[in-house]
Amino acid sequence: MTTPMISPPMKARPTPRAEDTRRRIYEAAMDLFREKGFEQTTMRDIAAKAAVALGGAYYYFSSKESIVLAFYQEMQEGSHEEILQALSGEKKLKDRLRRVMEKRFELLAPNRKFCDALFRHAPDSQDPLSPFSNETEPIRQRAIEHLRIALEGSEVKVPADLKPQLPYLLWLYQMGLILFWLYDRSESQQRTQKLMEKSLGLLVTLLRLSGLPLMKPVRRTVLELVETIAP
Repeated sequence: MTTPMISPPMKARPTPRAEDTRRRIYEAAMDLFREKGFEQTTMRDIAAKAAVALGGAYYYFSSKESIVLAFYQEMQEGSHEEILQALSGEKKLKDRLRRVMEKRFELLAPNRKFCDALFRHAPDSQDPLSPFSNETEPIRQRAIEHLRIALEGSEVKVPADLKPQLPYLLWLYQMGLILFWLYDRSESQQRTQKLMEKSLGLLVTLLRLSGLPLMKPVRRTVLELVETIAP
């Protein structure tokens, strides 16, 4: 006898009131993170600012970390079309990568005060706020996808063996730039801009050279390193 297939129950769509409450909690949290910092803000603070009961705040967000993950997600999704538009008029790889980096800094800038605290979580891949955690994988993959798009539309021919891993390597480079930017106290983070400009030029030059036959052993070593450090 054949067991009948049972469709999974449909998830109820949130009501406009529920969506409004969730948004209010989220925006209250973001305001407090910017004003006080992530570590100094509590869920009780967030509930009070959003004018909801503490239990209500926990109903929509299980922790402060889940609110930050929502922020990461919103930032990545919200930037997708803007990044595609910024890339549409560029052909040179250096310019295309710069556009992606600039857009990332533009979106992070209003949240710089609490983002530097969040980077303290980065080394522990078990921490849900780490860019290397399982919880942030969809967000990480979206960021890597933006760099893959930047590569594919450029004039630089990338060696076939390096091409699959190169977007991830560029994401690591981007994370390094963001970390430098977070701790850059120069006016308007001019040191970060200078570092990005110089390092992008060097990076593109190395990519052009990577296709030479004598660079194949170097590429192999780089790929082995990526396999070691990739989540």
